Amino acid sequence: MHKSLVHSAGVAASLFALCAFAAEYKAPRLADGSPDLQGNWTNATATAMERPSDLGMRRGFTEAEAAAIEKREVDRVAADAAPSDPNEKQTAKALPPVGNYNLFWTERGMSTTKINGEYRTSIIIDPPNGRIPPLKAEAVARRAAARVKTFGSADGPEQRSLGERCILSFGSSAGPPMLPSMYNSNYKIVQTPDFVVIEAEMVHDARIVRMRDKHAPASIRKWMGDSIGHWDGDTLVIETESMRPEQGFRGSSDSMKVVERLTRVSKDQIDYRFTINDPASFDVPFTGELAFTAYDDNLFEYACHEGNYALSGILTGAREDEKAKEEKAKAEAKAQAGKK
Repeated sequence: MHKSLVHSAGVAASLFALCAFAAEYKAPRLADGSPDLQGNWTNATATAMERPSDLGMRRGFTEAEAAAIEKREVDRVAADAAPSDPNEKQTAKALPPVGNYNLFWTERGMSTTKINGEYRTSIIIDPPNGRIPPLKAEAVARRAAARVKTFGSADGPEQRSLGERCILSFGSSAGPPMLPSMYNSNYKIVQTPDFVVIEAEMVHDARIVRMRDKHAPASIRKWMGDSIGHWDGDTLVIETESMRPEQGFRGSSDSMKVVERLTRVSKDQIDYRFTINDPASFDVPFTGELAFTAYDDNLFEYACHEGNYALSGILTGAREDEKAKEEKAKAEAKAQAGKK
């Protein structure tokens, strides 16, 4: 079968299953009749973004396997939070390094994502192998150039990552797509008839979705893109384009388009699906799913701001490194001159 037909068939089958499962539950309604998605949610999960290659086309774990994964993650969290041993011999595998604080602050999720009764082996579900399609050659070159610019220099703040500058979340927490991070994978959703606002705890980003509107001109580039929403039955569909080039997703181009679907399938769960289409970077679109789980707690401010002392420390360290290299070069030149 042609790969485009396989892609379409897989997406259609998954959408049919999603609709059938969601039909068993009716989300509460707001005054305008739209489904109520409001509240505090988390998408922290132990499920990997991409499926381990040894699982092949296997999309789901058994319940026993999922339980074993959860136990492993519970044990890992307990080990991460244990006090560091200053007498421990430092090894490449030791995390965190001696002298640092332990990993009590991480929150990577301890349970496997469960969608339509299936414990998923990966967030990516299409292509069927659960892997993000390979980047095109031009996208590989673009990604490498971006990494050299971001991580190979500290001439100024503009060359550091968005996370270091506290402009956007580390990874793709704020989205789109909205994906779990190693901690603070929490969100608050607020709705009106004309807007849906999704606040991501990491790093206090508020994404505003305009309902039943038109996209702004492509020349206007926004952090988190230009997001337009509409209701497809009980599903909120968000179409996003025109993201800033600095906000690439795994080598994507600034022509990337993301379609997200949020369906409340129970009191405590929203099923979240995203599809990325970027012909300049990937041969085919790819799709992922994960669960947003309700939690009864406050969403606290992630107090990260541009100009924080960590960034000034990075830049100051770079200047000191340059000064040391300059002094070394002068000393070597002086030594060479003395030999003549």
